[in-house]
Amino acid sequence: MTIVVRILMVIIAYVLACIAASLVLTIGTLAPQWEQISSPDVPSVMLWSVVGVGTAIIAVVALLPSFLVIALAEGFAWRSVVLYGALGGVLALALTYGIDFAGYARGLDGAFAHEREVLAASGIAGGLVYWVFAGRKAGLWKL
Repeated sequence: MTIVVRILMVIIAYVLACIAASLVLTIGTLAPQWEQISSPDVPSVMLWSVVGVGTAIIAVVALLPSFLVIALAEGFAWRSVVLYGALGGVLALALTYGIDFAGYARGLDGAFAHEREVLAASGIAGGLVYWVFAGRKAGLWKL
């Protein structure tokens, strides 16, 4: 019974982490135009629909790599908040740029540097939210 509860907790934490990552990605991407977006002419439903679509896309794209990292964390009982934040940021950048991130990033300047920062921040936010709900107790089901 304990393992079933743990699997459900991992799934719920993953969904909440995807929501947090999408929220940070949406706000970070739209931050330069925030004054226009926060005007009364733009309904907040539009912003939340962007977050919802982003959540679904992040959840599907990051499913396999994230569950690989989650399985390793559960198996080795990794519970460090720093580890989950760092792995979230690295995973977000790796999923976006692939394994040749260093070669791709060499030729980019200001506008794309902001994109990398927002992507890393969204991955870190997702990793931290996952840690809050499931990562703190990783591996305890084995005891």
